[in-house]
Amino acid sequence: MATSPDIIILNGKLITFDPDQPKAQALAITGGLISAVGENDDIKALAGANSKMVDAKGGTVLPGFIDSHVHLFGGSFELSCLDLYEVEGLDAMKAAIRPYADANPDEKIVFCIQADYDILGLGRTLTRHDLDQIIADRPLAMFAPDHHTIWANTAALKATGLLEGGKVDAGSEIVMGNDGLASGELLEPGAYAPILGLTRHGGREMLGLVTGADPAPPATKAERELDKDVIEQGLKHCAAQGITTLHNMDGNRYQLELLTELEAEGRLHARVEIPFHLKGTDPVSRLSEAAKMRDDFQGDKVWCNRVKMFIDGVVESGTALMLQPYPGSDDNTGDEVFTQEHFVASCVEADRLGMQISVHAIGDAGVRRTIDAYQAAQQANGKRDSRHRIEHLEVMHPDDIPRLAELDIVASIQPAHAPIGHFFPPTGVGKHLHDHQIPGAYAWQDIRNTGAKVIFSTDWPVIPVDVMPNIKAAIAPLDLGAPWRDQTQSLNDTLASYTRDNAWVEFNEDRKGQLKAGMMADIAIMSHDLEALAPADITDASAIMTICDGKVTYTA
Repeated sequence: MATSPDIIILNGKLITFDPDQPKAQALAITGGLISAVGENDDIKALAGANSKMVDAKGGTVLPGFIDSHVHLFGGSFELSCLDLYEVEGLDAMKAAIRPYADANPDEKIVFCIQADYDILGLGRTLTRHDLDQIIADRPLAMFAPDHHTIWANTAALKATGLLEGGKVDAGSEIVMGNDGLASGELLEPGAYAPILGLTRHGGREMLGLVTGADPAPPATKAERELDKDVIEQGLKHCAAQGITTLHNMDGNRYQLELLTELEAEGRLHARVEIPFHLKGTDPVSRLSEAAKMRDDFQGDKVWCNRVKMFIDGVVESGTALMLQPYPGSDDNTGDEVFTQEHFVASCVEADRLGMQISVHAIGDAGVRRTIDAYQAAQQANGKRDSRHRIEHLEVMHPDDIPRLAELDIVASIQPAHAPIGHFFPPTGVGKHLHDHQIPGAYAWQDIRNTGAKVIFSTDWPVIPVDVMPNIKAAIAPLDLGAPWRDQTQSLNDTLASYTRDNAWVEFNEDRKGQLKAGMMADIAIMSHDLEALAPADITDASAIMTICDGKVTYTA
């Protein structure tokens, strides 16, 4: 006797990404897989006595969203931190921070997020003295949106031994003041890591980013439970956006262990890929650990298959690697995280081991160095279906754009990060670039036009993990005029870059990313027919149901 479906979805506007059946009204789910796709009457006829019937009410039904660039543990923790998005000026900071501090007296540090680089006004940099005016008697720190800078007050610097400076990794800096003491500005993880040690998670939430190592000493049972609880809250938050898979961009074995435990406990609400993080200070030989992590974690819901590296920093702090000095500077071309020789050797070895590679590269020189290293890996090891990725590629030299397609490099982009993306101030990045660099900045459509694969993500918690604002950034970007180029994407291309193509980049195109019989039942049901909405109104839509592995993980 045939098994009746567990779930039947009717009355939907299905976007299947199946070329043989691109549109449909309904589908059936049986045993964690899509078992049938078709018209209402045909699918309804499959129902059994115990089939759960879901009415999509004319909303779009599509493969579950895959956010291909997030920081899950950190993003989950930051859901409970004070968000300073759009807060401007010292008085407004005081008005926001002091009540939050009073409401959280037991926290070792008052920790804030989304503090704009120009929060005090254009051209003014936060110092510990500014923050001391807000809170002086306990540690206070705030993250820049890009998570490449922390500003800390004097109490936080004293508590972490940073007030008098210290030795940091290449590419990081404890900015010193004229008084010979730390100014309060800490650039890159190598400088600000001790500050994170004051959070309720003791810095474990960002350890996969800062060091790529496991907690030392190992987390206690109570700490592991605390960490799992906060990650589960983050997973639930992602599921509420219609997300069914996350590609994490920081990694260690510890996170893989926590996620595996959550899965065993029935508390894993999305699939998660965790990479191995190789730092510029690590020897190439550490990549043997990456291969071991890959071999040890190969589940359908928790797995490791990638090596993550950083080649540079970010434009706003002047740490992204550029081909020429930043405007107003005679010699600053950014900060080198890897020597190019070490970086190339690392890419060649990771590729030889059969690992996929993701590299954070933002400046035009950082992107070029990454392309050169991937080309060197191909020449050394032979060309294979590697699907190596470059993350962000915010600024590119025009000569390098066609090289992505030529070398089969994947462009992993976050549309809402751009000045045209509605989230950050439109004037933010442009002042750090020369006019001739801007046409090659955030060049999504120009890259797509070359035939290169383009995938979309958020980089949560740099921006919220919400899917629809990021889609709006791609299909209805701001028009800033010349020298900015129009990079407007079609809705279909954008949705594909968030579903089908993100499944492809994780080597799962035969298992998910389409609504097709035999595919994993990872599905998002939206409140509206997305194709009927004007691009500017796409954020009117939201997920009303999320299904992962055939199980409902979110209902509005």
